[in-house]
Amino acid sequence: MTLLAFTVLAALVFAYINGFHDTANAIATVVSTKVLTPRLAVAWASLWNLVGALAGTAVASTIATGLVDAGAVNMTIVLCALLSAIAWGLITWWLGLPSSSSQALVGSLCGATVAGSGGDWGVLKWSTGLWPKVVLPMFTSPVIGFLGGMLLMSAIMLAFCRVRPLTVMRIFGKAQLISAGFMGFSHGSNDGQKAMGIVALALFSATRSGLFAHLPAWASFVRIPEYNTIPKWIIVICALTMAAGTAGGGMRIIRTMGQRLVKLQPVNGFAAETTAAIIIYGASTIGVPLSTTHVISTSIMGVGATKRFSAVKWLVVERIVWAWVLTLPVTALLGAAFVWLSRAL
Repeated sequence: MTLLAFTVLAALVFAYINGFHDTANAIATVVSTKVLTPRLAVAWASLWNLVGALAGTAVASTIATGLVDAGAVNMTIVLCALLSAIAWGLITWWLGLPSSSSQALVGSLCGATVAGSGGDWGVLKWSTGLWPKVVLPMFTSPVIGFLGGMLLMSAIMLAFCRVRPLTVMRIFGKAQLISAGFMGFSHGSNDGQKAMGIVALALFSATRSGLFAHLPAWASFVRIPEYNTIPKWIIVICALTMAAGTAGGGMRIIRTMGQRLVKLQPVNGFAAETTAAIIIYGASTIGVPLSTTHVISTSIMGVGATKRFSAVKWLVVERIVWAWVLTLPVTALLGAAFVWLSRAL
């Protein structure tokens, strides 16, 4: 029970860190364009993150059932995976790098599960889960985000080419409130569900091990006899925790995303947020744990490239890309290292 308590607590810590680490995904553009102050932007994003996290469970089911063999997972493996994802999230937050919390969790879970099963790579659901829902979107979503941001920004420029710049700024200053809310909602609908899936996986492992066999009737709600079940209480707690994390802010990454990557105007922010929100919400509906970081970053790049390619600060892009490339292998090794450490202890 103590191990389970630590595991659930670690899942909630991950959800909280995901909230303040990925706050920048939802509000970097609206802050950098000065449409909202950081405090108001965080409150706006927190509200819509909460609503989005309550909107479904498709991504949570993928995390719980679609990536690794649930029968090979125990609470120690889940806890080690969470510790690995938390460590990577804190490291990249401190460095101001918008890395992917999704890939950190997936890499950690895969590495910990393989290490926990004695090096059996067969516990990974490669063809049905990891390849179509993690690896393939990891490469395609940034491309779609870049091209989508460029196309939408080009269409807006064409439609408003005869309108005075001041009028355009006023129109999209108001429109960006909507796009920022949509971005917060889509972010919650995807990232908010990842902690739900990992908590459900931990409780399923505890139920399967017989840990809850002698619990009183009033505590039966913690039993999860089927690993693809996400109870309502898990959804609510994880959604509230991530929203609280979002309210905690994340100005280090906001500065990288909204100020150092490319200089944005309200119309640019609207185009980037709308493009990213559509892609992320579409992925959420089909259960793909997409990297919201990848999508919004490349959408901003695509929007910036419509001015000129030199408008994008490619040295900053290079740092971000290295964080993307390293996330999966580093967190997989971290997850395995935590499992080995737990055995040694």
